[in-house]
Amino acid sequence: MKTDLTNDHRALNDALTARRYFAKFDRILGHLDQVAELTASKDRLGNVELNVVRGYLQALSSTFEALSNKYLMSGRVSTLLPKALNIDTTDSGFPVYGELLQMANDALQVDQHLGNLASAAELKKDMVRHILNEFTTPTKLQFALSQRLYYERLAKRNLFWPQNDPQIVWLGTDATGRRSYVIHWATYDSQVNIPTISLMLLEDTGDTALPRDEKRWPQVQSHLIAQSMLALKLVTIASGFDQDFDDLHPKLFRRIQVGPMYSDHFTHQTGPIGAILADARGGSGNDWALAWTVETLLSDRVEREKKGFFGSVEREIYKLDHFGKQAQESGATEVRRALILPQRPYQVLEERKPPGFVGVHKYVVSESGQILSYR
Repeated sequence: MKTDLTNDHRALNDALTARRYFAKFDRILGHLDQVAELTASKDRLGNVELNVVRGYLQALSSTFEALSNKYLMSGRVSTLLPKALNIDTTDSGFPVYGELLQMANDALQVDQHLGNLASAAELKKDMVRHILNEFTTPTKLQFALSQRLYYERLAKRNLFWPQNDPQIVWLGTDATGRRSYVIHWATYDSQVNIPTISLMLLEDTGDTALPRDEKRWPQVQSHLIAQSMLALKLVTIASGFDQDFDDLHPKLFRRIQVGPMYSDHFTHQTGPIGAILADARGGSGNDWALAWTVETLLSDRVEREKKGFFGSVEREIYKLDHFGKQAQESGATEVRRALILPQRPYQVLEERKPPGFVGVHKYVVSESGQILSYR
């Protein structure tokens, strides 16, 4: 965990660098829908997982679109704010947490901002008049238009926020009246600046269906968000939830980490990935790789635990020994690691075969944009 977050941050101080950064992420995020389909697990979550992950990936893409408008004029108008996008160059390659926090704050005041700005059509007319009359670049008008487009994108919503509160999907009710749900939520981890998507399949034995329970549902939402830190193991989160809610039984818990993003131009890498990306340079769009990690925790069995003088409750016993010591240390039943990268870095990776990449699934983006899967 970091102690001084600013040491690993970089400000993209000029417009060209910022545009290259956003263009890179636009390409990367454009491939993730295919990756989500290829990596979706064939278990009890079914199509719910793929639909949920696709929704969050679209929200993440919209967030990058909004930020690209906000920083379109980086370094061109030095006396105005915002000046530059700050990215995490070590742990993630993504914008720092504070950027999303500021975006969320801007969204709360979006109507006020839009009311104070001329429309896009008016700003474009003013730019034409300025060029014809002044014979100079209308930099301040361009800046105003970039901010207008930023706030218009915020007004459309469907963005990836620092905290995306839990939502619930009903799966069905069995013959005994036990209801099954998938709860999903997403966060932008403030320590490592990585988007994470979480899904929990649980069974409900309460008297009132969870989505309509005015007492339990707010408590569940608050509990899950409070525990949504990458530093916490899945088994820690699930076991704590199981202890706090006697009539809710987590059967499957999955966490997907979208990142880090590695780039020879924008981030600092240690180990073999740095040399691989450096050697793969020479073509536009070749200097990147994106990690994609899926952690899964499964309930192995149920045990009864005494509660009160005469009662008892179910407690989940989670399966941590399927992959031996590594799974126990991770606090998950299974950890699947993948790397998404263009063909050129993949070729360098295959030539060198560094030991740290053994067991990492590779999703290779071909020149035509097709995703090829290699183990």
